[in-house]
Amino acid sequence: MDADSRIYVAGHRGMVGSAIARRLVRAGHDNLITRTHDELPLDDAQKVEEFFAGERPEYVVMAAAKVGGIVANATYGADFIRENLKIQTNVIDAAYRHGAKRLLFLGSSCIYPKLAEQPIVEESLLTGPLEETNLPYAVAKIAGKVMCDAYAAQYGFGAFTVMPSNVYGVGDNFHPEHSHVVAGMMRRFHEAKEAGDPEVVVWGSGSPLRELIDADDLADACVFLLENYDEGGMINVGSGEEISIRDLAELMKEVVGYEGRVTFDPSRPDGTPRKIMDNKKLTALGWRPSTTIAAGMAKMYDWYRSSVEARTV
Repeated sequence: MDADSRIYVAGHRGMVGSAIARRLVRAGHDNLITRTHDELPLDDAQKVEEFFAGERPEYVVMAAAKVGGIVANATYGADFIRENLKIQTNVIDAAYRHGAKRLLFLGSSCIYPKLAEQPIVEESLLTGPLEETNLPYAVAKIAGKVMCDAYAAQYGFGAFTVMPSNVYGVGDNFHPEHSHVVAGMMRRFHEAKEAGDPEVVVWGSGSPLRELIDADDLADACVFLLENYDEGGMINVGSGEEISIRDLAELMKEVVGYEGRVTFDPSRPDGTPRKIMDNKKLTALGWRPSTTIAAGMAKMYDWYRSSVEARTV
């Protein structure tokens, strides 16, 4: 990509999209194209068509999606599959028809089989049953990945899929019901600390293992791949650093400065028992993460605390 390339970041206000936009600007790409949801509702095919016809971006980063944690996925499955299918179909198709050179589609590690052999290789996709708690969202993301592959095969479109491990970081969603595990846990520990609560209850047994990647590291990998990867298909992006939910809770307690006790509720769902990516394909290209989980959590909490304080002023 040249410094003056026209790059559209869909979902630039989300955690990953905003991190990618920041990373592109740091790399000297000042010609970014962004739109808020109010300016461009991506589930409206006609408005997406008009946008691409007018702007004609050369590169597209598809970071826009309807996302949420276990509770949101289990409760709003119809919304997750409907909205994500609309959004990604409109953007991928319009990007191809209006001359985009490359499109990076952000997937999710939840599309891999629930009991996939660990570490998970890209070839594991569609080799076994999915985790039931996020099935509609996972099916939508699989459809987006397959659509990119099909457009590449039939039309020669430079579309490929990045498959991140569990992402956390600055800009995360801290909604009490719709957040992912790290943000949801951080909010609960922070609020317990502020209220002086003697106990924080964490869902599940604490035994599941998760590979976590800081949003800024993921953004760095995405920009690296846009500039260095031309094989198409799908590529895993993870940190290689794995942590149990129990250890994550203890780390969160330390980062937040909470002094109460931590207990676990095994009656609540654990989700997938273990999920770590095989990142050999990416590391062979020369990319490595730079943020440990402990450092990433501290950075995330500093941002979260300042954002909470800003809302209460």
